[in-house]
Amino acid sequence: MRVRVLTLNVQHDQGDPRRTTLINQELRRNQPDVVVLQEVCYPDRSDQLADLLDGTGLHGTHQATVLDHLPPGADVYGGTAIATRWPHRILAAIDNRDGPPGDPYWWTLAAGVDLPDLGEVLVITPTTAWELDAEAARERQMVELAALAAQHRTELPTIVAGDLNADPASASVRFLTGLQSLDGRSVHLHDAWAVAGSGPGYTWTSANPLAAAEIERLIGQPGVHRRIDYVFAGSVHPHSRGSARVLAARLVGDRPVDGVWLSDHAGVLADLDLRR
Repeated sequence: MRVRVLTLNVQHDQGDPRRTTLINQELRRNQPDVVVLQEVCYPDRSDQLADLLDGTGLHGTHQATVLDHLPPGADVYGGTAIATRWPHRILAAIDNRDGPPGDPYWWTLAAGVDLPDLGEVLVITPTTAWELDAEAARERQMVELAALAAQHRTELPTIVAGDLNADPASASVRFLTGLQSLDGRSVHLHDAWAVAGSGPGYTWTSANPLAAAEIERLIGQPGVHRRIDYVFAGSVHPHSRGSARVLAARLVGDRPVDGVWLSDHAGVLADLDLRR
């Protein structure tokens, strides 16, 4: 079964008010089946998720609706959301923050998505620690993610997608792709861009004016280009029987739409062939 997956950090409602409408247009045009979004405004500020999904046929869940409290920075930076073409249920919402007190953070959501004629597929969307010196925290988060995936695994491959704030060469991403172990654990997921993308696939770059100021503040070096947003698919358990074949991968929002940049991140859109 062909499943189209999109991850996109929408940068809440900062800047040009047209961005939410333009992202909605891209969702309608690309027709993804599974969408994971980061930095989506909470409903008590504005129902940005409803605006993003309007007319797409997707059904969404915001982390705010499954938490018993709002994390720091939620009023400004929003939170994680998942939307699917078919019914889904939230299996877990994990607080894996490991940053300074008061630092904004987002929860990891795990959802079971009912695919027609195939059954339930596990979708996990993390947003990891963003600080440049926080790779140790990101490693811990990926080990926790692997345990979460093993706990809720199904006969189908697992999909992991989100903003990982880490380059492909980092230990946290290498762990997910089976290139190294962490804490005595190992998994193997296919990085959709590495399999089927064309070019470097940068998703956070100083070529994007919405990202340039933040890159200058955080890094202070010219010409920064990083690939930090991902779609992964594969087995997290040696006895899983399903297979995931990556058919295509491309960027969404890596250039202006009608003169407006969609976000400070580009999104990753991947077509997967999932089989039992």
